[in-house]
Order: sequence, then structure tokens, then C-alpha cells
Amino acid sequence: MAASSRIGQPLKVATRVLLPRSRPVFTTQTPSLQRRAISTYGYTQAKALVFSKYGEPQDVLSLHGHSISPAAGTNVVVRMLVAPINPADINQIQGVYPSKPNMSTALGTSEPSAVAGNEGVAEVISTGSGVKSLSKGDWVIMKHVSQGTWRTHMDIDESRLIKIDNKEGLTPLQVGTVSVNPCTAYRMLLDSAKWSFRGDEWFIQNGANSGVGRAAIQLGREWGFKSINVIRGREDKDEEQKLRQELLDIGATKVITEEELQSREIRDQIKEWTNGGREEVKVGLNCVGGKPATALAKFLSPGATMVTYGAMSKQPVILPASLLIFKEISFNGFWVSKWSDRHPDQKKQTVEDVLKLTREGKFKDIPVQECNWGWKTDAETLKKAVQGTLGGFRAGKGVFVFEET
Repeated sequence: MAASSRIGQPLKVATRVLLPRSRPVFTTQTPSLQRRAISTYGYTQAKALVFSKYGEPQDVLSLHGHSISPAAGTNVVVRMLVAPINPADINQIQGVYPSKPNMSTALGTSEPSAVAGNEGVAEVISTGSGVKSLSKGDWVIMKHVSQGTWRTHMDIDESRLIKIDNKEGLTPLQVGTVSVNPCTAYRMLLDSAKWSFRGDEWFIQNGANSGVGRAAIQLGREWGFKSINVIRGREDKDEEQKLRQELLDIGATKVITEEELQSREIRDQIKEWTNGGREEVKVGLNCVGGKPATALAKFLSPGATMVTYGAMSKQPVILPASLLIFKEISFNGFWVSKWSDRHPDQKKQTVEDVLKLTREGKFKDIPVQECNWGWKTDAETLKKAVQGTLGGFRAGKGVFVFEET
């Protein structure tokens, strides 16, 4: 992927380094590669997107420069490689997400602030004398949410990181985007039903072209699950057909629009696809809510489970009583942040499983829109990339790709 080839590119020497006056600064440079700015005391120079109050990203985010002390004790200093821009990150900045980060002045901000971002991959660049599980050059991801990944460098205790045991054959983009969407799809599918893995079982999902949707399609194909995948219709029918084909190419069994899901003809069509209803639709994945969620639930088999993990329409999930009484369908919710905090060991195993499939070419990269972050990248460029995530149809997930600084 393009992301992997850009990481580590030369970056021109920064003309300004933010340090307390008492710490003289020098930069080391070779003809072909600029190294990060350091002080004579070994302090690493870093920048972070921070916020001290809740609101729209373009209004409350600022780029803060600070210095990081040499790693000590069980702490490590890491350099971020890739950090996605997820909708949950935006909601957290807006103050409407259930998980709120702690705000402090630990980075030297004038008022208590938090670093934005929850997902990403970093490289260990130095370790404290008490560190036992990590070494320089290791790749790590965050064990919990609200650890602040939208920054160039981080000083953090090794216990709050998950080491990628085998990074061979993987790009930073693949590792940096594994812990939210793929883990969500993986756990929702496997944990929501008793599967026979015979190749005659189905799941149905809306938001099928999202990161979670694409992950579910690929994991389902690998496990032998057939899928009915619902997308929003496009005014440009050529674009709509292109999207349908993209999902079919990665393993979708059927792709339909929300309008088709709510049409009169769809019942007979799904009955035909599922061998007269003898092949069960065991799981429904809902990230939309509203009428599309109600329509999806109606095609679940008796005893099935519908899992809600988002509410893109901002409409409630309305359920006919007959689905609860006569079909005994279970309706659950899934929040990957809480699951990660409760099951860190299971998170590591899930990540390793997905990365194994990735390494084998069985799990493809998601489409992305990169925003390169170097030492001279200005705050407006970064904020624009974040705010852009709130737009409508996008070519891919926004991700920060960090140049070596």
C-alpha cells in the first residue's frame, strides 16, 4: 500500500524546535536523511493534536509542540506510524461519546487538555531500564481507548501497549487499522451465533461498505458464511454498480440497496437465495438504525441475533413485537472499546488472527485517504483531514501517515 512506502521518507530539517530555553537544541543530519530534533539531554521533540474543550474538531483542536524526557522505568518512547480517523474519535472530541479522555497539563499545555485519537500503530524508539516486554524497533498498538494516538511521539508505560509479535509481511497501515473495525466484525460474527461452518449459513448487514462491513464480508467468506450486504443507493448508478462489484470482489454473496431491502420483491428474493429459507440467516449487523434496521431484522431466522454497533441515521431501532415473541430474536449491542478493556488478551488473539489472514493475502486493506503528517505539517491541514471524516460519501477512511520526525 502507499502508506507503507511513505513512512520513513526524508523530511527537511525543522526550522523551529519547541523547547524550554534551558535546553540547548541541535539537529543531526546526513546528506540523505534528517533525524528527529533532540536536545543535548536526549529529549525527543513531539507534536500532538489536543483539545481542552468539547466541540467541532475544526474549532477545538490545536497542534501542540512539546518535549519528551528519555524513557525511564517501565516506560517506552514510541514514534507513531499510522493513526486512523474514526467516527468515534470525532464523537469523542464533540463530547457525545460515552468514553471521555482525562484532561491534564502533563504535556505542558496552558490548560488541561487531551490528545485526540484512539487507534494506531507505533514503533518503539527507546525503552526504560525496567522494560521487559518491548525492544527498540518493535511495533505496538494501543491496549485501551483514550490513549491519544494523534501525535508524532508518545511516552507510555509498556503495560498499556500490545506488541505485534510478527510484523513481517505487514504494512503500518494494515497494523494501524486492525484494532477497531476488524476486531468489531470478528467478535460480532463469531460471538453472536453457534455456527456449523458448513457453508450454508448467512448473515445480513447494513453499512456494508464501511470498514466494519468490509471486514465482516472478508471474515465471513473465510469462515464459510454467506452474506446479504446492504448499501445506500447512489444517484450515480455507475458509482453504485462499482461499489457493488467492490464488495462482491472481496467475498460478498449478495449486495442490495436500502431501497431494495424495503421493497415488496425482496422477501421472495431472499427466500430464493437461502434455498427456500432452509439456510438460516443467523446474525444481523446494524450500524444504521431507523427503518433500514427494522427491515433488516425482519429477514432474520427464528432464534437469530441482531447486533447494533452504530446509529448512522441517528434514528432509534424500532422492533415489531412479533420478532421478539414469535421468532425469539435476540437484540444486542456491541461496543469494541468496552470489549477491549474487558478482554485485552482476547483482543491480542483477535488482532493476531486478522493479521495472519492479512499476511496470507486473505484480508485486504480498506480504502483510505491519507494525510501525511511531517514536522512542518500545519494545524489547519490536520484539522481539515479530521473534519472531512464527517462528510458524506468518501473514497476511503481518513488516516494520518507519519513521516519520520
